[in-house]
Amino acid sequence: MSTKILPTITKPADLRRLGLEEERQLAQEIREFLIEHVSRQGGHLGPNLGVVELTLALHRVFDSPRDAIVFDTGHQSYVHKLLTGRQDFSRLRERGGLAGYPQRSESPHDIVESSHASSSLSWADGISRAFSLTGQDDRHVVAVVGDGALTGGMTWEALNNITDDNKRKLVIVVNDNGRSYAPTIGGMARFLNTVRTQRSYLALQSQSSKAFRQLGGGLGNRFYRGVRGGIHGFLSRFSNGEALYSNLDIKYLGPVDGHDIEALEDTLRQAKDYGAPVIVHAITQKGRGYQLALDNDADQFHAVGKMDPTTGEPLKADQGESWTSVFADEIAELAATNPKLVGITAAMLRPVGLHRFKERFPERVLDVGIAEQHAVTSAAGLAYGGLHPVVAIYSTFMNRAFDQVLMDVGLHRAGVTFVLDRAGVTGPDGPSHHGVWDLALLQIVPTIRLAAPRDASRLREELREAVAVDDAPTVIRFSKGVVDDEHDAVERLEDGVDVLVRGSKQDVLLVTVGPMATLGLDVARLLEAEGIGATVVDPRWVVPVPQSVLCLSGEHRIVVTIEDGVVVGGIGTRVRQDLRAAEIDTTVTELGIPDEFIAHASRSQILKDAGLTAENIAANVIAQVRGTRIPYARPERTRK
Repeated sequence: MSTKILPTITKPADLRRLGLEEERQLAQEIREFLIEHVSRQGGHLGPNLGVVELTLALHRVFDSPRDAIVFDTGHQSYVHKLLTGRQDFSRLRERGGLAGYPQRSESPHDIVESSHASSSLSWADGISRAFSLTGQDDRHVVAVVGDGALTGGMTWEALNNITDDNKRKLVIVVNDNGRSYAPTIGGMARFLNTVRTQRSYLALQSQSSKAFRQLGGGLGNRFYRGVRGGIHGFLSRFSNGEALYSNLDIKYLGPVDGHDIEALEDTLRQAKDYGAPVIVHAITQKGRGYQLALDNDADQFHAVGKMDPTTGEPLKADQGESWTSVFADEIAELAATNPKLVGITAAMLRPVGLHRFKERFPERVLDVGIAEQHAVTSAAGLAYGGLHPVVAIYSTFMNRAFDQVLMDVGLHRAGVTFVLDRAGVTGPDGPSHHGVWDLALLQIVPTIRLAAPRDASRLREELREAVAVDDAPTVIRFSKGVVDDEHDAVERLEDGVDVLVRGSKQDVLLVTVGPMATLGLDVARLLEAEGIGATVVDPRWVVPVPQSVLCLSGEHRIVVTIEDGVVVGGIGTRVRQDLRAAEIDTTVTELGIPDEFIAHASRSQILKDAGLTAENIAANVIAQVRGTRIPYARPERTRK
């Protein structure tokens, strides 16, 4: 076996000494490396297998980091990391190890850390304008955007502005594999699919390549490369690929085989030398080189947990049902009895659990692509038309549609239910994937109602309650991973609040949000062991704050709220404000996630860092009750 090339690559410049066959060998080594290490650690596998040759070509043609390479979403940046001196994947997505997305603290080659799709072209527009305005005319900007991201309106806003000033050295690479998580949908997808599968394009490309190579050796290759630009232009017109961008006044090159290193480099060099914005349309195959990924119809191993690379089977089976699966079953059952229910997803049908709904009622589930803003306003229209939309989105992506929730749904009191998956601390995906802002952000929408189920039974129950509300928006939020243990209430109060534990004395009221109920119960046990009475309640619907929570707060010496959202403007803040408005003077301690961008780590590590452990909370509450830590609990009251 030949000597390994990958260990010799410490920086992009090392690639330029390689010949074509060495590049092909390197591409194979990278795929083997990714399959071995990502299957061991978990992460985004399929997308990275699909961009190996494309990333090699980018780093051979452009001079990163002097030339800025921006990856849309960034989940396909593993190959980029390998080529920029980061080949220790032993702790990928773990604390102290490599991030699963670009991260500036790791390398100057990483520029955009946010892993929210469709933003790369706006970044590229801004960076290229800055280079132009500061006289850095020898620097290029490259944006690598997937065909899925083109379903997001932000990309088209950016393209509109890029074409308004088209003298900048800006290259847009469309990595077209026909899929984001699932097959890309919409008119854009249909157009690209026509180009991707155009027989005339494929036949002409194959025949022209074969004809030139028959000229023999170096002469044929040089001749073919010399006229390739003209061929690309002809083929793109013949297959109508250029029609998509004809009104944008941006040069279009392609489509080009995204796994033909030589063709990619030739096309990228043409784009680089053009001196104005260029779109390079590269057709790639997600999961390339790994048959198990290619055979996976769901998502080509888009994101995997730890698994056996020879079988694709998880190494450790989940110890229970996931929150997403519980929702998926329940919404499908509700849809069977309520014909008004319609589902909406933003290019994530299976990850958010609407796939079972769609399997049973395909015409009642809409996939709008990566377009959360459109999803929300469209839902308002559906509600006006007499339906009840259920918009299922990752919590972190809901941030993008806040204006639409406020002005299109909230203002119009539209009966729309938002289901936020991956709410709270999500762990290894890092800052832009933690769903910690939803409670603080959405509770300021007038008329909105927010529920946070603590277990599977409450998720089913609260979802049924939510879709019955037709005069205001409702929100159901739940965590990533396996559902928590069932915690039955010892009492349900008239307004729906569940009392999980009645304290031996009315010292501490623990108000827990969703799955933090488990932590609250652990705290209560520790407090009772110290002679401090602790009552634990789960409001179920945390906004608006139920009246019984206010009444119970008035009966206790101190209130402690525990949530897995940002503590600034969170549910604890809302409880404290409502208590003051009701002229109840009980002290409130608000516990939650600090207002920081939290790096990738396990959920337990992050909660511990935030002080959200039973031992830490109990110790602090004991000190407050005993008057050695502020805010002090109010004195015990003599009761008649």
